[in-house]
Amino acid sequence: MPKQILIIDDDEDLSFIISEMLESYGYIVTCTADSKRAFELLSENTYHLILLDINLPDTTGFELCKVLRRISTIPVIFASARTSETDRITGFDIGGDDYLPKPYSMKEMLSRVNALIRRTYGFNEGKKIVTFGNVSVNITARTVEKNDVPISLSLREFDLLAYLCEHKNMALPKDKLLAEVWGAFSMVEPSTLTVHIRWLREKLENDPAKPKFIKTVFKVGYMLEVSE
Repeated sequence: MPKQILIIDDDEDLSFIISEMLESYGYIVTCTADSKRAFELLSENTYHLILLDINLPDTTGFELCKVLRRISTIPVIFASARTSETDRITGFDIGGDDYLPKPYSMKEMLSRVNALIRRTYGFNEGKKIVTFGNVSVNITARTVEKNDVPISLSLREFDLLAYLCEHKNMALPKDKLLAEVWGAFSMVEPSTLTVHIRWLREKLENDPAKPKFIKTVFKVGYMLEVSE
């Protein structure tokens, strides 16, 4: 699946050039010039990487990153004309993953983005299939089968299942699941996650009342338990 990138920069001409370049290499790119719209986008969508300027009209990239890091581990590349050692150290200390000083070449930008995407999501972009019991989840093709029979899932159900599959055998907090599946600043209630978990169990578990795979982790959240 193509990776989605959010560019937050008030230099709209530069954002347009970068987005065209990244899209030519298969990325899906969204641009915004201010933090308010950025929060809206992050509440409505799931992004794989953020390219973040420091000087924004209504705040700083540093402040936006601080808020983001409270609930999400989405990779962040700071790209700024502020090139002092203090600014670079601040960027890393508050959770930035890379710091690219302006002006920069498009080749270097692409290289930094590709490298961070690989480090975060893995080098293998081939077919990703996770199986548990009689269920097979093809994350790449976004298909699910149970006993070799296709199972129909809503878009959000599949996104939740795919995230569980990609973090199998890990206890995932409810707030992290909501942030990563529904959007970092989504106003979705925790009960929405509970309902989607119940729907997945009803469709995939042999006994939804006693789930064998999609487990509740007491006082934490949920986990997909898969035998290695």
